[in-house]
Amino acid sequence: MTNLKLLGRTRAQESTHAIERMYITMRHLFNRGFYKPMGVSGETLRESLLILRPEIYGSIADDKAELSGLLYVVDRLPKGIEECRFINLTSDEGYGNSHFKPIIPPKRRRNCYRIDNEQMNIEITRGRSEIYDILTHLTFLFVESHKIMRRVIIDEEGSVTRDWQKLEKAVLQEEPLDQAQREIALTHTANILGRTFFEVQDIYPKFSLPENPERFLHIIYWLGKLAIAETINNDKRIITFSPVLRERLGHHIHGEIWADNIKQHLIKENLMHRPLHIISANMHSVMNTLYTPSALKTELKKKKPLEIYELLSNSANGDLRSKVMKSALDNGMTFLDDKSGTNIDVQIFDTAKLNGKYGSWDIKTEEKAPVIIVMDYAFGEQAYETMDELLKPYNFEGNEIKMNVESISIMGKAGILEGGKGDIMIPSAHLFEGTADNYPFKNELSPADLEDSGIDVVDGAMITVLGTSLQNRDILKFFHDSTWNVSGLEMEGAHYQKAIQAASKLRGSIDSEVKVRYAYYASDNPLETGSTLASGGLGTTGVKPTYQITEKILEQIFKS
Repeated sequence: MTNLKLLGRTRAQESTHAIERMYITMRHLFNRGFYKPMGVSGETLRESLLILRPEIYGSIADDKAELSGLLYVVDRLPKGIEECRFINLTSDEGYGNSHFKPIIPPKRRRNCYRIDNEQMNIEITRGRSEIYDILTHLTFLFVESHKIMRRVIIDEEGSVTRDWQKLEKAVLQEEPLDQAQREIALTHTANILGRTFFEVQDIYPKFSLPENPERFLHIIYWLGKLAIAETINNDKRIITFSPVLRERLGHHIHGEIWADNIKQHLIKENLMHRPLHIISANMHSVMNTLYTPSALKTELKKKKPLEIYELLSNSANGDLRSKVMKSALDNGMTFLDDKSGTNIDVQIFDTAKLNGKYGSWDIKTEEKAPVIIVMDYAFGEQAYETMDELLKPYNFEGNEIKMNVESISIMGKAGILEGGKGDIMIPSAHLFEGTADNYPFKNELSPADLEDSGIDVVDGAMITVLGTSLQNRDILKFFHDSTWNVSGLEMEGAHYQKAIQAASKLRGSIDSEVKVRYAYYASDNPLETGSTLASGGLGTTGVKPTYQITEKILEQIFKS
């Protein structure tokens, strides 16, 4: 048993070292300005990823292709990137004013531009975490492409297998594939990927797009085609970082513009002196909780509030959503669409316009009525940039105006280490992965606040990871079993807390006794087979914990 524990510990340490090495390497490559992912310069990234074998990337270290991980990655990268030899990471450099149409990945809000047949530009406006995220996904993609190449090349001259010839014929065919042709192509693709026909047939529709139903076949073909060109012709894929991006990174350019827009609105509407409550959350739960009672009175007579919230979470129920949105805009909500490049939209709620009541709580006089600022989710280190800029005093006509911030609440999704999807985590501290940095705090929320919710609630420390896609079972098990008492992992908590502590305890920008609330609901359990992020979303499982947390946060705001 002792030897097994030592082996497990050694594996966790090896994995932690691999993550640290990846981040040091990525910073070095960024400063250098370019690298070849499948060349010598990308070797450390590839080796580290294969040592890690992150849970989200499944069988990356095996000879067979990883299908769920591939779907996870392509949902977070721009459509068509598998066809591009040159990938250029840029700052916001004016492409939005050009003829290039932005390509926005379905699971990551970032502007990407297809410059020509060979080049894709990806705009970076969320800081280093976004660069790490993209480079990690690209490394996975290119490793998978070389698996395909190794299975289809027969000799050094570049001769290919019959399976590859048949896949190429199906992909390049101009007429749409009928069912028989598609199944023949999937048969050959299964052989190429080292997977069963059932597995590729099952994953195929998840890649399909209305304009490209055969997208799965196209992705496999182009990944293999470029990998073959790298091996036979030495046509290496290259990732570059624009000079402007390298110059701007870390300067809070986007965060400052974003925060100033919010403060200008608060001053214009005479709200800056009112009790301000900042909530980092999604763009629907606070709005729906505040306005559903008045907007959907008829519907609430027939259904319970949770059933209504589940309906509102479905994009098919546009009429219901429109009713709530109209009620919100007519009764105190302002929506600030992001134009700064942070991709963080903002809602501002003047609760003095809620007709004097929220649920059973009487709203105080207009001067004392809370003003709630809801900011959409930040991404990794971007949480520090945006919160740091938001909490700074604002210089207005030569006067320094401080924000009257009474509370800051952070609600989001996280991976849980003891429990399942939909459970709730109430942290007491954030630990920053790869460092000795730790941020204990007094959380105004406690497990007791949610004990009657019918949802399992756990507490303990949360680890703020450098990237959720880099965690593996050995690291997570170490965190869970060690004296750190870690209950889950996420990407923003330590960054938010660093900014809050600096503003409240050191700079004096906001009240030193500002109330802080953190609560997360489990999007996955990366220690549980079949429950990683790559296994799919929460569906309606996330609705109940989302609204339970939202209601508790609002209750505490109105009680204060």
